[in-house]
Amino acid sequence: MNAREWINAYAERLGTTAPSPEDFSLILNLAGEAAHASERVAAPVACWVAARAGVDLEQALEIAGQIGDDG
Repeated sequence: MNAREWINAYAERLGTTAPSPEDFSLILNLAGEAAHASERVAAPVACWVAARAGVDLEQALEIAGQIGDDG
């Protein structure tokens, strides 16, 4: 089972839709930004925080990039 198939099955069991290919890419970019600017463990947590905040993925990625620029 590849990642897309796993995510699709996971989303279905949670009663929601899986991310579109564009959103999938943005999520990976957000995770990459967090992991490279901090520690790898920041990647999944950053995605969770963005989802909890209810911001769109492009905004979440932009803000993540700004944090790296602040340092």
